[in-house]
Amino acid sequence: MHTRLSWRLVVPAVGLLMLALPAAQGGALPPKVGTESLPSLAPMVSNVVPGVVNVSSSTHIRVRENPLFNDPFFRRFFDVPSQPRERVERSLGSGVIVDAKKGYVLTNYHVIKKADKITVTLHDGREFKAKVVGSDSEGDIAVLHIDAKHLTAVPLANSDKLRVGDFVVAIGNPFGLGQTVTSGIVSALGRTGLGIEGYEDFIQTDASINPGNSGGALVNLAGQLVGINTAIIGPSGGNVGIGFAIPINMARNIMTQLIKYGQVRRGHLGVYIQDVTPELAKAFDIENIKEGAVIAQVVTGSAADKAGLKVGDVIVDLNGQPITNSSDLRNKIGMMRVGQEISLTIMRNGKQRKVKAAIGEPQAEKTDAGQIDSRLAGAQIGAIDQDHPLYGHVEGLQVLDVDRDSPAWDAGLRKDDIIVSVNRQPVKDLEDMRRAAKKGRGGLLLNVRRGNGALFLLLK
Repeated sequence: MHTRLSWRLVVPAVGLLMLALPAAQGGALPPKVGTESLPSLAPMVSNVVPGVVNVSSSTHIRVRENPLFNDPFFRRFFDVPSQPRERVERSLGSGVIVDAKKGYVLTNYHVIKKADKITVTLHDGREFKAKVVGSDSEGDIAVLHIDAKHLTAVPLANSDKLRVGDFVVAIGNPFGLGQTVTSGIVSALGRTGLGIEGYEDFIQTDASINPGNSGGALVNLAGQLVGINTAIIGPSGGNVGIGFAIPINMARNIMTQLIKYGQVRRGHLGVYIQDVTPELAKAFDIENIKEGAVIAQVVTGSAADKAGLKVGDVIVDLNGQPITNSSDLRNKIGMMRVGQEISLTIMRNGKQRKVKAAIGEPQAEKTDAGQIDSRLAGAQIGAIDQDHPLYGHVEGLQVLDVDRDSPAWDAGLRKDDIIVSVNRQPVKDLEDMRRAAKKGRGGLLLNVRRGNGALFLLLK
């Protein structure tokens, strides 16, 4: 469970009604008051809980050793005990059965990330070894398969119909305690910009979500799956009433691609975008437009370039769906396949236009740095990987690999270095680096982040 931004039990409002009810004999509440049944979520919950599972995974991590410990003389002289060469890292989470016949289980990518062994435990206590059908780190979704019979699937809802204020119930395996049910409401929709995932469009809820709930079910009062519980915000790792779930429509789209293709092959439009602000709307003579995404840059040769989109265009609609901001557009484009044709409504010079485009292939995200400057030959560089500790904290390019005895190695570059500037020019992508490399006066000055430190490398 993501706990960057933490978890609490919600007491249903029906408890207030119970205070006014007369006490039954023996202290127990009666099943009815007159002819009216007491409000209860129990019937719905009993139908859903068989479809929510516990997911446990184990990963073997190689332990880094001090080179001295490999010296037989050192070990004998100081009587160093034998050290394990690897340790086992375990993770507990949750999952939801979405196809009982085929044995498909939906969960979060971070629950099973790099796992060597995954075990799914059903509500009835049965355990099964699970296989990963496919996973998507950017959407934080994974699909597992178990070979089991007599499964119960949770029906999927249309999360686009959710409203702020709708009652929801979270079911999962918090802190490894076992299956737990909590309730609350939808606090907000379309939450983005949290830095938790590559593609964010979260349902925010005050239903108690805790570590271990990751991958579990968020259901409506009809017992239909509306979201996959994913993250929390809290200063101490505990619930403070702010939890996040991936809308099931988004998760279903990713799941469909993972089952069919084994991966999510996202298309790209080829634009850099930002939100419409009142100041930008005034500058572009579209003061009546309150929402949309402004194109700040068009990548040469991209789908957007071929479609005739220009810097300053404001995208307000995609395939008949309004675009609220840049994150909304990015999410919608990110869920589309390469080659899919789309229709965009844009504002240009204060006038509305329709533009047709075909989603293009993602441009290469890594390259041999020697193509930018021969002094960097032997280094593969590209976008910062989501697994890198500095992802989301700095902008720059990651050194993905370095060949020993290459110019880049001799210059001091090492794998996982982050190049944040070249010749004192900040670099966010490969094109930035190409431009900055040309501005050097004979030398090439790199500002590099390495671990918790930073350094300059001067290549002559």
